[in-house]
Amino acid sequence: MKRLLLNALVAAALVLSAGAASAAEKVTYLFPAPDFLPAFAPFQLALHKGYFKDAGLDVTFRVGKGGADVATQVAVGNADLGGGIGDTPIIVRANGLKIRGVALLGGRGLTQLAWREDSGIKGPADLKGKAIGVLSFQDTTYYNLLGVLASAGLKKSDVNIEAVGAGGIIQLTIAGKLQAMSAVPEWIAAVEGAGVKLGQMPVDKVFPAMAQAIIASDKTVKDRPKMVKGFVGAVLHAIRDIETDPAKAAKDYVSFLPQHKGKEAQIEGILRAYDKEVYPEAKGEPLGSFDPARIAKVQKFYLDAGIVRTAVPVDDLYTNAFVK
Repeated sequence: MKRLLLNALVAAALVLSAGAASAAEKVTYLFPAPDFLPAFAPFQLALHKGYFKDAGLDVTFRVGKGGADVATQVAVGNADLGGGIGDTPIIVRANGLKIRGVALLGGRGLTQLAWREDSGIKGPADLKGKAIGVLSFQDTTYYNLLGVLASAGLKKSDVNIEAVGAGGIIQLTIAGKLQAMSAVPEWIAAVEGAGVKLGQMPVDKVFPAMAQAIIASDKTVKDRPKMVKGFVGAVLHAIRDIETDPAKAAKDYVSFLPQHKGKEAQIEGILRAYDKEVYPEAKGEPLGSFDPARIAKVQKFYLDAGIVRTAVPVDDLYTNAFVK
């Protein structure tokens, strides 16, 4: 009798366990670049430390073909959520892609202006006549560079801007063929790791640049708010882990991604750079939230610079509903 009861209890537990597992909501997240890049550490930490699971989500990562592809796939429903920059909705929504930012991963800008110390550059005003690297001419690193130049009274024709991809930026800066770059922390770390001394300045000191953003379609925001809130909360939890103890976060991250084995010190340095230059909350803005005034300023500059042709109502470009 006792054995039968025990078997029944075990069977019931298995059924309940299976039911709980099947209840997890499936979510596909699309990255604009390889998902093992340190910029995406909060997502990997959230996945491997069980934060998504705790939110009732079964998350699958996929990699898209750049930011434009991610925005398109999210807009048409081929991915539930995706990665971009805070300015991504400004650029793509004007073209009919109904997406918006649902979380901004830091109160500072992602892009950093960096330059070789032997170039004679001390700041934006010294960029005239210099060779400057950007990822592409359809990328935020380029758009932000235009903002930096404008802050110093310079036009793009006053400098030599080269769109050479991430690898090209790193290699050409090391070789001295680029004197400056509109960069993210990983690229700066790679160049410095090769023994090149760099000076740098956060772009948001002179232009309202923004951090990475999680984007969703209007339909997903309306139909699956619980999922979006759970996903956003898990990623923000991971960012707070990095802020609390970058060394431990780096160790955990490397343990989850074998591609980075043996690079713990480098990864820690990158995460500390994000903690210092990107993640800090803006005044009056909790982690994850967008500042509509900042968005409006960026959109106006993009209109004036011809990057976009149509202004979109700022309220259509973001929501802070999932970070409250």
